[in-house]
Amino acid sequence: MSATPTARAGFAITPFDAPLGAEVVGLDLAAPLSDADFALLHRAHLDHHVLVFRDQRITPAQQVAFSRRFGALQIHVLRQFQLPSDPEVLIISNIKENGQPIGLGDAGHFWHSDLSYKAVPSLGSMLHAQELPADGGDTLFANQHTAWESLPRHLQRAVEGASAEHSYLAKYAELQRRNPWRPNLTQAQIDEVVPVQHPIVRTHPETGRRALFVSEHFTTRVVGLAPEASDALLAALFEHSTRPEHIYRHQWRAHDMVFWDNRSLMHLAAGCPEDQRRMLYRTTIEGDAPF
Repeated sequence: MSATPTARAGFAITPFDAPLGAEVVGLDLAAPLSDADFALLHRAHLDHHVLVFRDQRITPAQQVAFSRRFGALQIHVLRQFQLPSDPEVLIISNIKENGQPIGLGDAGHFWHSDLSYKAVPSLGSMLHAQELPADGGDTLFANQHTAWESLPRHLQRAVEGASAEHSYLAKYAELQRRNPWRPNLTQAQIDEVVPVQHPIVRTHPETGRRALFVSEHFTTRVVGLAPEASDALLAALFEHSTRPEHIYRHQWRAHDMVFWDNRSLMHLAAGCPEDQRRMLYRTTIEGDAPF
C-alpha cells in the first residue's frame, strides 16, 4: 500500500506501508466534526480498515459520542467491566484493585473479529489508550479481504456458500484456566451468547468486497461437515488468514485512538508483562447480519 499522504479538509490521511491501515494527522476528536469531514473519515475507514488517531486527549463521553456517529453501540456481555460513568465503554486492562480485576485483562488473546458470536456482529471497534506498558502491548490486525482473495482456489471452492458456527464460549474455559480471575458467567450471560451461524465468506455491506469471516477464538465448526473435515478446513483457513502478508502490527503510543472494521479484519493482542499496567477503553459499534 502506498504511504503517500492525502490532504483532507484540514487533516491528512497517511496510509501505512502495510497491507492495511492509515494514520489520521491533524484531527482533534474533542472538537466538533463537520458532516463533510465525517464523510471523509468514513470513506478512509472503508478504504484502509484501520484508522489511527494520535494523541487524542478525549474523555470517555467524547469517545462514545464519536463512536455513535457510525451507529448504535453494543454492550459487551461482561458488564462487570463497564466503565461506571459510561456503560458503553468496556475497560480492557490487566490492572487489579483490591485483588480484583478492573477490566478484561486477556481480551484479544486469540485471533478474532469482535462480537462475531452475535446474530448482529460488530461494524467496528474503537480502542483508546489510557495506560500503556513499557514493553509489549502491540495489537496485530489481519486483512481478511486479501486473505480471501489470495486463498487457494480449492479452498475457495470448499467454502463458497458454506456457513460456520460462532460461539462466545468456544475458548472461555481455556481462558479461565490461563487466567483464574476471568469471571464465571451467570446463566443470564450464557443465554445472551447462544451460538450463531454466519457465512464463512461475507460480503462487506458498504464496499461489496468479500472477506473471510472465521476465527480461532469464536468459530467452532463448519456447518454440515463431519468433525474431522470441519477441523481440517478451519485449520487451513486460520493458518492462511493470519499470514504475515495480511498483517499490520500496531505499536501503541500514549493517547492513541484506533478504529478498525470488524467486517474486514481480525485482530490479536500480543500481550505484555504481567507486572506492567495496561488500560484501554473500548467502544463497539453495531453492524448488520453477515451475508
